[in-house]
Amino acid sequence: MNDLRDLYQQIIIDHSQHPHNFCPLEQASHKKEGFNPLCGDKITLYVNEKSGLITDICFQGAGCAISTASASLMTDAIKNKTIEEALEVFTEFQKLITTGKADHPEKLGKLSVLAGVVEFPMRIKCATLPWHTLKAVLTKDQNIISSE
Repeated sequence: MNDLRDLYQQIIIDHSQHPHNFCPLEQASHKKEGFNPLCGDKITLYVNEKSGLITDICFQGAGCAISTASASLMTDAIKNKTIEEALEVFTEFQKLITTGKADHPEKLGKLSVLAGVVEFPMRIKCATLPWHTLKAVLTKDQNIISSE
């Protein structure tokens, strides 16, 4: 179990230090900002969506390792999914991060490395900030996205 936990920690560290899709997305069809006032995490999410398909997704911002890793893993997982599929992954991720288990873990892939966040309740908002920002983009929610 320690080897698996070490692997998971390494994946989170790698994604926080070298995040995937960390850049502005020129000509994004959607852009949304999210903020976690408790620890200062900020994210700007850029999404290109065409006919219900997420053709590209990138982010910028500053945050803790968990927030950055979550955003990086999320962009990898959501790219080339339909809006419906992305919302299904959002739902599974929410279950995973709040209970430690998902109903359909096969939909999560590498996102499952964040399951251990459930043991650190103060970090749940860090891990979910990118996801709530994504959900706001996909559902066209005009409200300010805050983890509070």
